[in-house]
Amino acid sequence: MLAAGGALTAQASVFDRSPATSEASELPESDGADDPLAEREQDTERGDRGDRSGSESGRDREDSGEARGAAPDESPSPEPEPEPEPEPEPTESESEPEPEPEPSETTEEQPDWVHPMPDGRTTSCFGQRWGTLHAGVDLAYPNGGPIHAAGAGTVTHAGWVFGGYGISVVIDHQDGHFTHYAHASETRVSVGDTVEPGEVIALEGSTGDSTGPHLHFEVHQGMWNQVEPTQWMSNRGVNIDGC
Repeated sequence: MLAAGGALTAQASVFDRSPATSEASELPESDGADDPLAEREQDTERGDRGDRSGSESGRDREDSGEARGAAPDESPSPEPEPEPEPEPEPTESESEPEPEPEPSETTEEQPDWVHPMPDGRTTSCFGQRWGTLHAGVDLAYPNGGPIHAAGAGTVTHAGWVFGGYGISVVIDHQDGHFTHYAHASETRVSVGDTVEPGEVIALEGSTGDSTGPHLHFEVHQGMWNQVEPTQWMSNRGVNIDGC
């Protein structure tokens, strides 16, 4: 009996679950259309998907925009280089001065003998005059004209030292000959000075026994042994015209 009763009890349990299960299987499946909670969940899910889609779309647009914006930086167009300004032309004051010409290496050779008064005019020659010897040649020129040393030598006399000769200069040429320059207005040398041919030794005047400004020029072969001066100078390459 217990065994039979247990079997019945088990059978009854089976029959008790079957109707519920059967009813549940016969109920139509709900699509959630009438369930408000389900609708909210679906709306939330759709919103999340929209947000994700929008964010992704925005990021895509930003990425593409950055790519488009960065393109010019990758290969910028070169800016044209400024043209150099022309240098101003130098003015006359800024221009470099022209170099001075170099002096010529060749210089004119100074002759050993020169005319004592090249611009003078011969007024009297060597020889007898008024019963006495005129021992030199007279060369007239305006008062104060330069008197030149006829040749190189040493001054032995300078000043008014020979009476009627007035102010004189005597030069020793170191070969036994002397030249004498008389009637000067002043001397430009002193005793003992060394002079060169053509050097100014005195200025013309009319001192001593003189009738007007002139140079009385003598040549001595040994002091006071006068010789004809124009010929003596001609033998040395110097012409004194008029005699």
